[in-house]
Amino acid sequence: MLKRIVFIMCCIWTMIINAQTAKELSWEDLIPEFEKKLLEIHERQTGTADDYSPVLPKGFGKVRNALDGERIKIAGFIIPLEGDEEKIYEMLLVPYMGACFHVPPPPANQIIYVKFEKGVAIKNLWDVVYVIGVLKTEAISHEFAQVGYVLEGESTQVYDQED
Repeated sequence: MLKRIVFIMCCIWTMIINAQTAKELSWEDLIPEFEKKLLEIHERQTGTADDYSPVLPKGFGKVRNALDGERIKIAGFIIPLEGDEEKIYEMLLVPYMGACFHVPPPPANQIIYVKFEKGVAIKNLWDVVYVIGVLKTEAISHEFAQVGYVLEGESTQVYDQED
């Protein structure tokens, strides 16, 4: 009986730990494999390493549906959309500074619309931050760009290059 209780407690503890662990993703992880292959072909044909240059065919920016519902952690730059002096409630998270303000904006799979129900304090908008939350593959049309992912934000962390 004691072994059974210990086994059940270990299973519950493992589920709790797994539920709290966010899968760390890079921006490349948001691009479907077939699109990565097309980008490699584009690079060979044009001789450029610019993954998303303005000359790419229309339709790039598909999302990875397998990521829908995943709890993730991703580093990026913030473009605030809704908030006040103390907290940001809605933002765009992008892979490089100035994205969405330069033409053309990144493709939809390189922009994440983040919503924080209770808001989050951000000290320096120009710093890279980690954003943690549950990712959804949901298309949103925003005045700045087309967005392919929505993140129900839970928290932010200071970006540490050694992570």
